Amino acid sequence: METEEKLKKRIAYEKMLAGISERAVSVDNLDEFLDESLRRMGGILDVSRIFIFTYNPVSTTFACICEWVTTGTTTLAELDELKITIPWGTRYLKEGKTINFENTRDIPGDQYRERLLAADVKSTLNVPLFIRGELYGFMGFDECRHHRKWIDEDVYILSTAAQIITRAIETKRYEEELERHRSRLESIFGSVQDAIITVDTDMNVIEANRAAEKICGFKIDTGRPFTDCTTECDQSCLEVLQKTLITRSTIQDYQIECGHRDRSTLVAMVNSSPLLDSAGNFMGAVLVIRDITRLAHLEEELKERRHFQNIIGKSERMQKVYDLLQTLAGQTTTVLITGGSGTGKEMAARALHYGGDRANGPFVTVNCSALAESLLESELFGHVRGAFTGADRDKIGRFEAADGGTILLDEIGDISPLIQLKLLRVLQEKEFDRVGESNPRKVDVRVLASTNRNLKEAIKKGEFREDLYYRLNIIELNLPLLCDRYEDIPLLINHFCEVFQKNYDKKITGVSDGVLQAFMNYSWPGNVRELEHAIERAFVLCRDHTIQLEHIPSEIREFTPPRINKQLLNDRRDDDLEVIRSALEKTDWNISKTARLLGISRWTLYRRVEKYQISRPAGDV
Repeated sequence: METEEKLKKRIAYEKMLAGISERAVSVDNLDEFLDESLRRMGGILDVSRIFIFTYNPVSTTFACICEWVTTGTTTLAELDELKITIPWGTRYLKEGKTINFENTRDIPGDQYRERLLAADVKSTLNVPLFIRGELYGFMGFDECRHHRKWIDEDVYILSTAAQIITRAIETKRYEEELERHRSRLESIFGSVQDAIITVDTDMNVIEANRAAEKICGFKIDTGRPFTDCTTECDQSCLEVLQKTLITRSTIQDYQIECGHRDRSTLVAMVNSSPLLDSAGNFMGAVLVIRDITRLAHLEEELKERRHFQNIIGKSERMQKVYDLLQTLAGQTTTVLITGGSGTGKEMAARALHYGGDRANGPFVTVNCSALAESLLESELFGHVRGAFTGADRDKIGRFEAADGGTILLDEIGDISPLIQLKLLRVLQEKEFDRVGESNPRKVDVRVLASTNRNLKEAIKKGEFREDLYYRLNIIELNLPLLCDRYEDIPLLINHFCEVFQKNYDKKITGVSDGVLQAFMNYSWPGNVRELEHAIERAFVLCRDHTIQLEHIPSEIREFTPPRINKQLLNDRRDDDLEVIRSALEKTDWNISKTARLLGISRWTLYRRVEKYQISRPAGDV
């Protein structure tokens, strides 16, 4: 009879374990699984309470996560036993030992024992739970009705059940961890602004993020050939992707222009890499497409800032010139363009004209220093027949020819007092008389003037009208000397080489390091024009692909920059004042000699004397 009872008990235990194991294969809700498992065990075992506690290694405490009690048994929540500490028990459990007491009074340690006795627990069995070799907690069995001796067979069956439940917990935790990881990856994958497209070896789409459809401009379905998805575009990226699939190599930073039938072309940076599985086996390719259209436009803008209306330069000084040119281009304001000879004053004037609303009107230039007073007056304002000897017919002047457009008065500082007076009238009244005629003529002309003279000094000497100066100098556009923007020399060299390659049909690609160094050391009194002529001369003489020292003028090749010049041009420190004053004293305040000593132009010296308010000491004769 006893054997039959044991057999029935074993069969019941095995059915319980089988039921828990079957349920553990697929756990959707861990809490429901644990509750169901404890309920199954409670239906078979003759105990008052079954529970699971998890271990916190930081606080060294155990917290109850689920519980089953028989009818009439007080729950742990009511007993305030949801969190406990068992110092000696923790050591036992970590060693894989069960805590098995037929009589709770035999439990060592007053606190834990007294708590069990207070809950009327007669016997207790605690089975350790491990996950990945670390103590996860324990499963407990309390008997509150009588003292119970847990035999080895019971402990084995319950330990097996605990292991099944533990594996289910571990599996579920692993699944949840994978899901969290997958969710994080999906979030990252979806939030990346670059298009990411993965394909297999047959170029079927494995996956594509949201940015892919936005950048590519069409829907990308998984499982479809990528070529079928790209029928709406020019398939510029396919070459890169196919190369990776064929060569199994990475292609980086390949710039393309993506054409699409329903939108404007965008500029993209494409990267393609092999797609490998965990074992390192090749399974396809990953295509990453970055929209750099805005960046490309910014680069284009930057390029434009190096070449503004054929004016070359990237230096800070030239950037300020570009800013002012852009501001003034759309205005009708009179502008005084100043700067040394060869700095590009006429080019600046053309930029002002062709960059504004008068671009379709005439652009007329007058070299005021090339004509005598009588001829200049007629050239500017025109004349009528018989106005002077040789005037056999009426002639319109440059102002009339420029009506609706722009006139540039080049070298304005060299005109006579009479012409200055007549120009003042034109600027004030917008009218003039032809030579030999008394009928005023109105014109709509924007006036630009240029000079390499210091007009303020000319005013002091009585050589230029002050009222005309202020009429002309509403806005001053000062062009820096080449010696004030040495960083632009390589850019100018490349520009002129490109120009003369076409003009002379020569395959000269640039200059040697020695020539570049010589150009960088030279003071360039003739500024950009002198540099242009030096390169043109070299193009005539050079029979190779690179301009060498023997092809450039000897004054440039043999030029040795004065030590004081390097200090002034390169240091740019607060001691500039003393450098200039020292040079002036050495030359007895002779401006031309001082400029030569410093290796700069007279114009630059005038500006710096004015900037630092340098004056000859009283009594220094």
